[in-house]
Amino acid sequence: MTLFLRTLTLCAAIGAADFAVAAELSLAANTTGKNVNFIREQLDIFEKETGHRVSLVTMPPSSSEQFSQYRLWLAAGNTDVDVYQTDVIWAPQLADQFVDLTEATKDVVGDYFPTIIASQTVNGRLVAMPMFTDAPALYYRKDLLEKYGKAPPKTWDELAATAKEIQEKERAAGQADIWGYVFQGNAYEGLTCNALEWIKSSGGGQIVEPDGTISVNNEKAAAAVERIKEWIGAISPQGVLAYQEEESRGVWQTGNAVFMRNWPYAYALGNGDDSAVKGKFEVMPLPTATGGEEPSSTLGGWNLSVSKYSDEQEAAIALVKFLTSKGVQKQRALQLSQLPTIAALYDDAEIAAAQPFMPSWKPIFQSAVPRPSAVTKVKYNEVSSKFWSAVHNTLSGDGTAAENLELLEVELTELKGDSW
Repeated sequence: MTLFLRTLTLCAAIGAADFAVAAELSLAANTTGKNVNFIREQLDIFEKETGHRVSLVTMPPSSSEQFSQYRLWLAAGNTDVDVYQTDVIWAPQLADQFVDLTEATKDVVGDYFPTIIASQTVNGRLVAMPMFTDAPALYYRKDLLEKYGKAPPKTWDELAATAKEIQEKERAAGQADIWGYVFQGNAYEGLTCNALEWIKSSGGGQIVEPDGTISVNNEKAAAAVERIKEWIGAISPQGVLAYQEEESRGVWQTGNAVFMRNWPYAYALGNGDDSAVKGKFEVMPLPTATGGEEPSSTLGGWNLSVSKYSDEQEAAIALVKFLTSKGVQKQRALQLSQLPTIAALYDDAEIAAAQPFMPSWKPIFQSAVPRPSAVTKVKYNEVSSKFWSAVHNTLSGDGTAAENLELLEVELTELKGDSW
Protein backbone atom coordinates (compact mmCIF):
# COMPACT_ATOMS: atom_id res chain seq x y z
CA MET A 1 0.00 0.00 0.00
CA THR A 2 1.39 3.45 -0.88
CA LEU A 3 2.20 5.96 1.83
CA PHE A 4 -0.62 8.15 0.48
CA LEU A 5 -3.18 5.39 0.92
CA ARG A 6 -1.76 4.44 4.32
CA THR A 7 -2.12 8.08 5.33
CA LEU A 8 -5.76 8.07 4.24
CA THR A 9 -6.31 4.90 6.26
CA LEU A 10 -4.70 6.52 9.26
CA CYS A 11 -6.77 9.66 8.98
CA ALA A 12 -9.96 7.62 8.64
CA ALA A 13 -9.01 5.53 11.65
CA ILE A 14 -8.20 8.36 14.02
CA GLY A 15 -10.92 10.77 12.99
CA ALA A 16 -10.67 14.40 13.93
CA ALA A 17 -8.25 14.10 16.83
CA ASP A 18 -6.31 17.27 17.58
CA PHE A 19 -2.60 16.69 17.06
CA ALA A 20 -1.47 20.22 17.85
CA VAL A 21 0.30 18.91 20.94
CA ALA A 22 2.32 15.75 20.51
CA ALA A 23 1.77 13.03 23.11
CA GLU A 24 4.21 10.55 24.57
CA LEU A 25 2.49 7.15 24.60
CA SER A 26 3.46 3.65 25.61
CA LEU A 27 2.00 0.35 24.39
CA ALA A 28 2.41 -3.01 26.11
CA ALA A 29 2.50 -5.89 23.62
CA ASN A 30 3.55 -9.54 23.67
CA THR A 31 6.59 -10.95 21.91
CA THR A 32 5.01 -13.97 20.24
CA GLY A 33 6.34 -14.53 16.72
CA LYS A 34 6.97 -11.24 14.92
CA ASN A 35 4.23 -9.31 16.71
CA VAL A 36 6.50 -6.64 18.18
CA ASN A 37 8.39 -6.07 14.93
CA PHE A 38 5.12 -5.60 13.05
CA ILE A 39 3.68 -3.21 15.63
CA ARG A 40 6.87 -1.15 15.63
CA GLU A 41 6.61 -0.71 11.85
CA GLN A 42 3.03 0.50 12.23
CA LEU A 43 3.95 2.81 15.09
CA ASP A 44 6.58 4.47 12.90
CA ILE A 45 3.83 5.34 10.41
CA PHE A 46 1.54 6.57 13.19
CA GLU A 47 4.31 8.73 14.65
CA LYS A 48 5.19 10.28 11.29
CA GLU A 49 1.62 11.25 10.55
CA THR A 50 0.56 12.45 14.01
CA GLY A 51 3.70 13.74 15.67
CA HIS A 52 3.04 11.52 18.67
CA ARG A 53 5.74 9.22 20.01
CA VAL A 54 5.01 5.67 21.08
CA SER A 55 7.33 3.42 23.06
CA LEU A 56 6.86 -0.34 23.23
CA VAL A 57 6.79 -2.23 26.49
CA THR A 58 7.54 -5.82 25.51
CA MET A 59 5.73 -8.58 27.37
CA PRO A 60 6.46 -12.33 27.56
CA PRO A 61 4.76 -14.67 25.06
CA SER A 62 2.92 -16.41 27.91
CA SER A 63 -0.55 -14.88 28.24
CA SER A 64 -0.67 -16.01 31.87
CA GLU A 65 2.49 -14.10 32.75
CA GLN A 66 1.28 -11.11 30.77
CA PHE A 67 -2.05 -11.06 32.60
CA SER A 68 -0.38 -11.24 36.00
CA GLN A 69 1.81 -8.25 35.20
CA TYR A 70 -1.07 -6.25 33.79
CA ARG A 71 -3.16 -6.87 36.87
CA LEU A 72 -0.35 -5.61 39.11
CA TRP A 73 0.17 -2.46 37.07
CA LEU A 74 -3.51 -1.65 36.81
CA ALA A 75 -4.20 -2.34 40.48
CA ALA A 76 -1.45 0.18 41.30
CA GLY A 77 -2.95 2.80 38.97
CA ASN A 78 0.17 2.74 36.79
CA THR A 79 0.30 5.74 34.42
CA ASP A 80 3.35 4.47 32.50
CA VAL A 81 1.34 2.29 30.08
CA ASP A 82 -1.39 3.93 28.00
CA VAL A 83 -2.46 1.06 25.74
CA TYR A 84 -2.55 -2.64 26.55
CA GLN A 85 -2.64 -5.58 24.13
CA THR A 86 -5.26 -7.81 25.73
CA ASP A 87 -6.38 -11.41 25.36
CA VAL A 88 -10.00 -12.02 24.39
CA ILE A 89 -10.70 -13.61 27.79
CA TRP A 90 -9.59 -10.67 29.91
CA ALA A 91 -12.40 -8.21 29.25
CA PRO A 92 -14.64 -9.29 32.17
CA GLN A 93 -11.67 -9.30 34.57
CA LEU A 94 -10.08 -5.96 33.68
CA ALA A 95 -13.05 -3.97 32.38
CA ASP A 96 -13.10 -1.50 35.27
CA GLN A 97 -9.51 -0.49 34.52
CA PHE A 98 -10.12 0.44 30.88
CA VAL A 99 -11.71 3.37 29.06
CA ASP A 100 -15.12 2.88 27.44
CA LEU A 101 -14.50 3.06 23.67
CA THR A 102 -18.16 2.96 22.61
CA GLU A 103 -18.51 6.61 21.61
CA ALA A 104 -15.03 6.93 20.10
CA THR A 105 -15.50 3.92 17.80
CA LYS A 106 -19.12 4.36 16.76
CA ASP A 107 -18.01 5.32 13.25
CA VAL A 108 -16.18 2.01 12.62
CA VAL A 109 -17.51 -0.59 15.04
CA GLY A 110 -20.06 -1.85 12.52
CA ASP A 111 -17.25 -3.20 10.33
CA TYR A 112 -16.20 -5.78 12.92
CA PHE A 113 -17.67 -9.21 13.63
CA PRO A 114 -20.51 -8.51 16.11
CA THR A 115 -19.65 -11.57 18.24
CA ILE A 116 -16.10 -10.32 18.76
CA ILE A 117 -17.30 -6.84 19.67
CA ALA A 118 -19.76 -8.45 22.09
CA SER A 119 -16.95 -10.43 23.72
CA GLN A 120 -15.16 -7.15 24.54
CA THR A 121 -18.27 -5.40 25.82
CA VAL A 122 -18.87 -5.58 29.57
CA ASN A 123 -21.97 -4.04 31.15
CA GLY A 124 -22.55 -2.01 28.01
CA ARG A 125 -18.98 -0.68 27.88
CA LEU A 126 -16.70 -1.52 24.94
CA VAL A 127 -13.41 -1.97 26.77
CA ALA A 128 -11.22 -3.23 23.90
CA MET A 129 -11.06 -3.01 20.11
CA PRO A 130 -10.32 -6.27 18.27
CA MET A 131 -6.90 -6.33 16.59
CA PHE A 132 -6.97 -9.90 15.28
CA THR A 133 -8.90 -13.03 16.08
CA ASP A 134 -7.56 -16.51 16.64
CA ALA A 135 -8.54 -20.15 16.46
CA PRO A 136 -6.02 -22.98 16.33
CA ALA A 137 -5.86 -25.69 13.72
CA LEU A 138 -3.95 -28.88 13.05
CA TYR A 139 -0.79 -28.34 11.03
CA TYR A 140 0.34 -31.44 9.15
CA ARG A 141 3.26 -32.38 6.94
CA LYS A 142 1.53 -33.06 3.64
CA ASP A 143 4.79 -34.35 2.15
CA LEU A 144 5.14 -37.03 4.82
CA LEU A 145 1.49 -38.05 4.70
CA GLU A 146 1.74 -38.41 0.93
CA LYS A 147 5.03 -40.30 1.24
CA TYR A 148 3.38 -42.96 3.42
CA GLY A 149 -0.05 -42.91 1.79
CA LYS A 150 -1.89 -41.46 4.78
CA ALA A 151 -4.98 -39.25 4.79
CA PRO A 152 -5.22 -36.23 7.10
CA PRO A 153 -6.72 -37.52 10.38
CA LYS A 154 -10.30 -36.77 11.34
CA THR A 155 -10.13 -38.33 14.83
CA TRP A 156 -7.62 -38.12 17.65
CA ASP A 157 -6.97 -41.86 17.41
CA GLU A 158 -6.28 -41.56 13.69
CA LEU A 159 -3.83 -38.76 14.44
CA ALA A 160 -2.04 -40.92 17.02
CA ALA A 161 -1.82 -43.93 14.70
CA THR A 162 -0.56 -41.90 11.74
CA ALA A 163 1.89 -39.97 13.90
CA LYS A 164 3.28 -43.17 15.40
CA GLU A 165 3.77 -44.91 12.05
CA ILE A 166 5.43 -41.96 10.33
CA GLN A 167 7.57 -41.20 13.36
CA GLU A 168 8.86 -44.76 13.50
CA LYS A 169 9.53 -44.99 9.77
CA GLU A 170 11.24 -41.61 9.58
CA ARG A 171 13.45 -42.47 12.54
CA ALA A 172 14.35 -45.76 10.91
CA ALA A 173 15.33 -43.75 7.82
CA GLY A 174 17.70 -41.59 9.88
CA GLN A 175 15.48 -38.74 11.16
CA ALA A 176 16.29 -39.44 14.80
CA ASP A 177 14.80 -36.22 16.20
CA ILE A 178 11.34 -36.39 14.63
CA TRP A 179 8.20 -36.63 16.75
CA GLY A 180 4.62 -37.37 15.80
CA TYR A 181 2.78 -34.52 17.52
CA VAL A 182 3.65 -31.32 19.36
CA PHE A 183 1.28 -29.05 21.25
CA GLN A 184 1.29 -26.64 24.21
CA GLY A 185 1.59 -28.74 27.35
CA ASN A 186 3.11 -26.32 29.83
CA ALA A 187 1.08 -25.42 32.92
CA TYR A 188 -0.35 -22.12 31.67
CA GLU A 189 -3.30 -20.68 29.74
CA GLY A 190 -2.24 -22.47 26.56
CA LEU A 191 -2.85 -25.84 28.20
CA THR A 192 -6.34 -24.71 29.15
CA CYS A 193 -6.96 -24.06 25.44
CA ASN A 194 -5.56 -27.43 24.33
CA ALA A 195 -7.35 -29.43 27.01
CA LEU A 196 -10.64 -27.63 26.42
CA GLU A 197 -10.37 -28.75 22.79
CA TRP A 198 -9.67 -32.38 23.74
CA ILE A 199 -12.60 -32.46 26.14
CA LYS A 200 -15.16 -30.50 24.10
CA SER A 201 -14.40 -32.48 20.93
CA SER A 202 -14.97 -35.69 22.92
CA GLY A 203 -18.40 -34.68 24.19
CA GLY A 204 -17.09 -33.81 27.66
CA GLY A 205 -18.42 -30.26 27.90
CA GLN A 206 -16.49 -27.02 28.31
CA ILE A 207 -15.32 -26.98 31.96
CA VAL A 208 -18.05 -24.58 33.12
CA GLU A 209 -21.18 -24.36 30.98
CA PRO A 210 -22.75 -21.04 29.90
CA ASP A 211 -25.39 -21.40 32.65
CA GLY A 212 -22.66 -21.67 35.30
CA THR A 213 -22.83 -25.44 35.80
CA ILE A 214 -19.46 -27.03 36.60
CA SER A 215 -19.35 -29.89 34.11
CA VAL A 216 -15.70 -30.92 33.91
CA ASN A 217 -15.92 -34.00 36.15
CA ASN A 218 -17.29 -36.58 33.72
CA GLU A 219 -16.15 -39.80 32.05
CA LYS A 220 -15.74 -38.35 28.56
CA ALA A 221 -13.59 -35.50 29.84
CA ALA A 222 -11.40 -37.91 31.82
CA ALA A 223 -11.03 -40.24 28.84
CA ALA A 224 -10.00 -37.31 26.62
CA VAL A 225 -7.19 -36.28 28.97
CA GLU A 226 -6.06 -39.88 29.50
CA ARG A 227 -5.80 -40.28 25.72
CA ILE A 228 -3.25 -37.47 25.53
CA LYS A 229 -1.41 -38.75 28.60
CA GLU A 230 -0.61 -41.93 26.66
CA TRP A 231 1.08 -39.84 23.97
CA ILE A 232 3.67 -38.27 26.29
CA GLY A 233 7.00 -39.91 25.57
CA ALA A 234 5.40 -41.94 22.77
CA ILE A 235 4.42 -39.61 19.90
CA SER A 236 5.03 -36.39 21.85
CA PRO A 237 8.34 -35.62 23.56
CA GLN A 238 8.46 -35.62 27.36
CA GLY A 239 9.52 -32.00 27.05
CA VAL A 240 6.14 -31.06 25.58
CA LEU A 241 4.99 -30.66 29.19
CA ALA A 242 7.07 -27.46 29.19
CA TYR A 243 6.16 -26.28 25.67
CA GLN A 244 4.31 -23.09 24.93
CA GLU A 245 3.47 -21.85 21.42
CA GLU A 246 6.99 -20.89 20.43
CA GLU A 247 8.61 -24.12 21.65
CA SER A 248 6.08 -26.13 19.65
CA ARG A 249 6.71 -23.99 16.60
CA GLY A 250 10.47 -24.39 17.01
CA VAL A 251 10.24 -28.18 16.81
CA TRP A 252 7.79 -28.00 13.91
CA GLN A 253 9.64 -25.39 11.89
CA THR A 254 12.92 -27.31 12.03
CA GLY A 255 11.13 -30.26 10.45
CA ASN A 256 10.97 -32.39 13.58
CA ALA A 257 7.22 -32.97 13.91
CA VAL A 258 4.57 -34.64 11.75
CA PHE A 259 1.65 -32.77 13.35
CA MET A 260 1.36 -29.59 15.41
CA ARG A 261 -1.51 -27.80 17.09
CA ASN A 262 -0.99 -24.06 16.90
CA TRP A 263 -2.52 -20.68 16.06
CA PRO A 264 -2.57 -19.00 12.62
CA TYR A 265 0.56 -16.91 13.27
CA ALA A 266 2.69 -20.05 12.78
CA TYR A 267 1.53 -20.37 9.16
CA ALA A 268 3.45 -17.42 7.73
CA LEU A 269 6.51 -18.23 9.84
CA GLY A 270 6.38 -21.86 8.72
CA ASN A 271 6.50 -20.69 5.12
CA GLY A 272 9.36 -18.27 5.72
CA ASP A 273 12.65 -18.61 3.87
CA ASP A 274 14.37 -19.85 7.04
CA SER A 275 11.84 -22.66 7.60
CA ALA A 276 12.65 -26.30 6.95
CA VAL A 277 8.97 -27.00 6.26
CA LYS A 278 8.32 -24.19 3.78
CA GLY A 279 5.78 -25.42 1.24
CA LYS A 280 5.57 -28.84 2.88
CA PHE A 281 2.54 -28.45 5.15
CA GLU A 282 -1.16 -27.71 5.23
CA VAL A 283 -3.69 -26.91 7.95
CA MET A 284 -7.07 -28.41 8.80
CA PRO A 285 -9.63 -28.34 11.64
CA LEU A 286 -8.60 -30.13 14.82
CA PRO A 287 -9.70 -33.76 15.13
CA THR A 288 -12.59 -35.01 17.26
CA ALA A 289 -13.11 -38.21 19.27
CA THR A 290 -15.17 -40.12 16.69
CA GLY A 291 -15.13 -37.81 13.68
CA GLY A 292 -18.82 -37.07 14.11
CA GLU A 293 -18.51 -34.22 16.60
CA GLU A 294 -17.99 -30.59 15.68
CA PRO A 295 -14.30 -29.59 15.75
CA SER A 296 -13.64 -27.61 18.90
CA SER A 297 -10.96 -25.00 18.38
CA THR A 298 -10.65 -22.62 21.30
CA LEU A 299 -11.62 -19.06 20.49
CA GLY A 300 -8.65 -16.75 20.89
CA GLY A 301 -7.79 -13.28 19.73
CA TRP A 302 -6.02 -10.11 20.81
CA ASN A 303 -7.34 -6.63 21.31
CA LEU A 304 -6.25 -3.17 22.39
CA SER A 305 -7.47 -1.34 25.47
CA VAL A 306 -6.83 2.15 26.80
CA SER A 307 -5.91 2.44 30.47
CA LYS A 308 -8.16 4.69 32.51
CA TYR A 309 -4.99 5.87 34.24
CA SER A 310 -3.50 7.20 30.99
CA ASP A 311 -2.77 10.93 30.92
CA GLU A 312 -3.13 10.89 27.12
CA GLN A 313 -6.43 9.12 26.56
CA GLU A 314 -7.40 10.98 23.38
CA ALA A 315 -4.13 10.15 21.64
CA ALA A 316 -4.23 6.61 23.02
CA ILE A 317 -7.70 6.07 21.54
CA ALA A 318 -6.43 7.37 18.19
CA LEU A 319 -3.59 4.85 18.38
CA VAL A 320 -6.00 2.00 19.12
CA LYS A 321 -8.23 2.95 16.21
CA PHE A 322 -5.23 3.06 13.89
CA LEU A 323 -3.76 -0.30 14.94
CA THR A 324 -7.14 -2.02 14.65
CA SER A 325 -8.09 -0.32 11.37
CA LYS A 326 -8.83 -2.13 8.13
CA GLY A 327 -5.55 -1.07 6.53
CA VAL A 328 -3.38 -2.27 9.39
CA GLN A 329 -5.37 -5.48 9.80
CA LYS A 330 -4.83 -6.20 6.11
CA GLN A 331 -1.09 -5.77 6.52
CA ARG A 332 -1.16 -8.01 9.59
CA ALA A 333 -2.95 -10.70 7.61
CA LEU A 334 -0.53 -10.41 4.69
CA GLN A 335 2.64 -10.34 6.78
CA LEU A 336 1.79 -12.40 9.87
CA SER A 337 -1.07 -14.63 8.64
CA GLN A 338 -3.25 -13.49 11.54
CA LEU A 339 -7.01 -13.50 11.17
CA PRO A 340 -8.75 -10.14 10.70
CA THR A 341 -11.65 -9.09 12.88
CA ILE A 342 -13.20 -7.11 10.02
CA ALA A 343 -15.54 -9.24 7.92
CA ALA A 344 -14.82 -7.57 4.56
CA LEU A 345 -11.16 -8.59 4.65
CA TYR A 346 -12.09 -12.25 4.16
CA ASP A 347 -13.21 -11.30 0.66
CA ASP A 348 -9.97 -9.43 -0.09
CA ALA A 349 -8.31 -10.97 -3.16
CA GLU A 350 -4.81 -9.91 -2.12
CA ILE A 351 -5.14 -11.60 1.25
CA ALA A 352 -6.57 -14.75 -0.33
CA ALA A 353 -3.65 -14.88 -2.77
CA ALA A 354 -1.00 -14.34 -0.09
CA GLN A 355 -2.64 -16.54 2.56
CA PRO A 356 -4.73 -19.14 0.71
CA PHE A 357 -5.62 -20.91 3.95
CA MET A 358 -7.30 -17.83 5.43
CA PRO A 359 -10.75 -17.90 3.75
CA SER A 360 -11.13 -21.54 4.84
CA TRP A 361 -10.16 -20.64 8.41
CA LYS A 362 -13.11 -18.28 8.78
CA PRO A 363 -15.60 -21.05 9.71
CA ILE A 364 -13.06 -22.50 12.16
CA PHE A 365 -13.05 -19.38 14.31
CA GLN A 366 -16.74 -18.64 13.76
CA SER A 367 -17.59 -22.01 15.34
CA ALA A 368 -14.80 -21.86 17.93
CA VAL A 369 -15.61 -22.68 21.54
CA PRO A 370 -15.09 -19.85 24.05
CA ARG A 371 -13.33 -20.39 27.33
CA PRO A 372 -15.70 -19.87 30.28
CA SER A 373 -14.54 -16.33 31.03
CA ALA A 374 -17.90 -14.67 30.44
CA VAL A 375 -19.72 -16.85 32.97
CA THR A 376 -16.96 -17.00 35.62
CA LYS A 377 -16.13 -13.29 35.24
CA VAL A 378 -13.41 -12.08 37.62
CA LYS A 379 -12.85 -15.64 38.85
CA TYR A 380 -11.85 -16.94 35.42
CA ASN A 381 -8.12 -16.73 36.00
CA GLU A 382 -8.42 -18.96 39.08
CA VAL A 383 -10.74 -21.35 37.23
CA SER A 384 -8.28 -21.67 34.38
CA SER A 385 -5.29 -22.07 36.69
CA LYS A 386 -6.97 -24.87 38.62
CA PHE A 387 -8.02 -26.55 35.37
CA TRP A 388 -4.63 -26.46 33.69
CA SER A 389 -3.00 -27.66 36.93
CA ALA A 390 -5.32 -30.69 37.10
CA VAL A 391 -4.60 -31.52 33.46
CA HIS A 392 -0.84 -30.99 33.80
CA ASN A 393 -0.74 -33.20 36.88
CA THR A 394 -2.46 -35.94 34.90
CA LEU A 395 -0.16 -35.65 31.89
CA SER A 396 2.84 -35.70 34.25
CA GLY A 397 1.68 -38.95 35.87
CA ASP A 398 0.56 -37.38 39.13
CA GLY A 399 -2.84 -39.02 39.54
CA THR A 400 -5.40 -40.19 37.01
CA ALA A 401 -7.62 -37.87 35.04
CA ALA A 402 -10.68 -39.13 36.91
CA GLU A 403 -9.06 -38.40 40.27
CA ASN A 404 -7.78 -34.98 39.28
CA LEU A 405 -11.02 -33.86 37.66
CA GLU A 406 -12.98 -34.96 40.72
CA LEU A 407 -10.70 -32.84 42.90
CA LEU A 408 -11.04 -30.00 40.41
CA GLU A 409 -14.83 -30.12 40.68
CA VAL A 410 -14.56 -29.74 44.45
CA GLU A 411 -12.17 -26.79 44.09
CA LEU A 412 -14.33 -25.06 41.49
CA THR A 413 -17.48 -25.59 43.54
CA GLU A 414 -15.78 -23.95 46.52
CA LEU A 415 -14.52 -21.11 44.33
CA LYS A 416 -17.97 -20.53 42.84
CA GLY A 417 -19.73 -20.26 46.19
CA ASP A 418 -23.27 -18.99 45.76
CA SER A 419 -22.57 -17.74 42.25
CA TRP A 420 -19.83 -16.85 39.84
